[in-house]
Amino acid sequence: MAGNPLIFDRELLRARRKRAMALGPTAFLLDHVAGELAERLTFVLRKFEIVADIGTPGDAVRRSIMERHLADHIVAVDPLARVDGGLAVVADEEALPFADTSLDLAVSALSLHLVNDLPGTLIQIRRALKPDGLFLAAMLGGDTLTELREAFAAAEIEIEGGVSPRVAPFADLRDAGALLQRAGFALPVTDVDRLVVRYDSAFNLMNDLRRMGASNALVERRRAPLKRTTLTRMAQIYAERFADADGRVRATFDIVWMSGWVPHESQQKPLKPGSARTRLADALGTIEIPSGEKPKN
Repeated sequence: MAGNPLIFDRELLRARRKRAMALGPTAFLLDHVAGELAERLTFVLRKFEIVADIGTPGDAVRRSIMERHLADHIVAVDPLARVDGGLAVVADEEALPFADTSLDLAVSALSLHLVNDLPGTLIQIRRALKPDGLFLAAMLGGDTLTELREAFAAAEIEIEGGVSPRVAPFADLRDAGALLQRAGFALPVTDVDRLVVRYDSAFNLMNDLRRMGASNALVERRRAPLKRTTLTRMAQIYAERFADADGRVRATFDIVWMSGWVPHESQQKPLKPGSARTRLADALGTIEIPSGEKPKN
């Protein structure tokens, strides 16, 4: 949206995703998230009539939800949408096409960490949901790919005398909760699911990222080709710092989960100050000491 800094080259992101689909996508991370998302929805004890799957690559989330009979209709919202036998809208996550209060549930998996205006996108989602509608999403955050970031930085400083941005900035748990509240969601909840994946080398990790459509698409990325000597040194540093005893290297993926409800009169509300019927001292089994008094020995 106008006025917001451009962090990601969204056109390049779409091109990277197209390349990933042509190569044959690596889907283990998305499959994990899709299963977990559907599992979380089963605890809501409600079937949703109209659901939007916003920006999720592929159809893993939609399949998981429909296999568990959690929704009547799911609309895929994706600039590269291709859904056989389903509903799809070709649209960007930053410009959602839904009317206000038209959705019962909005979900998103491994997409929202790549939008330039996440606060604005969350506000659009909240407006599109009906009162008491639910938003549930998973995005990469926290210390995701911290090993790759550190290895690249060390290699570039050593070989080229400076560092260029190669791994996207990620929101942490506190950021996610604050954004939900800012967008107007009630009962916001956030948590982190950390996955540590092991690879034969840093090159195998980078190949997986390419097949996820997740290679560098930062606006401020260096345009010059990466030097072979820098890439080789990066892999060496990665192995030196992040290898296990068997020689395989670790890669961290922090999946930040976000959920919130559109406010509704039926939802739980905090008690008003002074409305408690039981004293805290009684609940704790202690003696209440008025303010200003000192306890007796």
